[in-house]
Amino acid sequence: MIQLENLTKVYWARGGRKVIADNVNVTFPDRTAVALLGRNGAGKSTLLEMIAGSREPTSGRILSTGEISWPVGFSGSFHPELTGAQNVRFVARIYGADADATMRFVADFAELGGQFHMPFRSYSSGMRSRLAFGLSMSIDFDTYLIDEVTSVGDQSFRDKSVEFLQDRMRTSAAIMVSHNPSQIRRICNAGAVLEEGTLTYYEDLEEALDQHERNMARHRRTA
Repeated sequence: MIQLENLTKVYWARGGRKVIADNVNVTFPDRTAVALLGRNGAGKSTLLEMIAGSREPTSGRILSTGEISWPVGFSGSFHPELTGAQNVRFVARIYGADADATMRFVADFAELGGQFHMPFRSYSSGMRSRLAFGLSMSIDFDTYLIDEVTSVGDQSFRDKSVEFLQDRMRTSAAIMVSHNPSQIRRICNAGAVLEEGTLTYYEDLEEALDQHERNMARHRRTA
């Protein structure tokens, strides 16, 4: 379970005040895959980073039970001079996972071939996301934070990623950012819509998708 209590996040951008979360109170339940929906720039990735603990809120707090992943697909914490394999081994040790088994899983899943043993700085953005996704899936978390990672790679890799996530959701929860409704429907069973600093949770995924589309339509009319 992840609980947001009076969560507020405000910062200044382009000379203006940007409100990501305005006194938000929402609970994400256990073993529920929640689609986090919102317009571009609404702050979905920032919200994931706050839940992960890599970004501080302006005020309020985030309470959780169980282990929470880093945002799946986020590769900013990997050391650029280490190889992909060395980065994987390092992270596996931090989380107390079997390093050799983790390396075998990630090497097979990420499909990087010989690049797995090349410096991380040489990776393309897609390769970095695939490494991060494979590493995240190799570790058992109670809640996975997922940020558009299922758009990485060819169709075969995307299908494999979605199938693996579906399997993970049998025992875990997720908060997933995606602009692909078909993938959302395959993985998620609830939704939360972030709009102008307000986060609204919907037990009915279709209701969340409908509200998100209405927000998008209203924004297009006023743009």
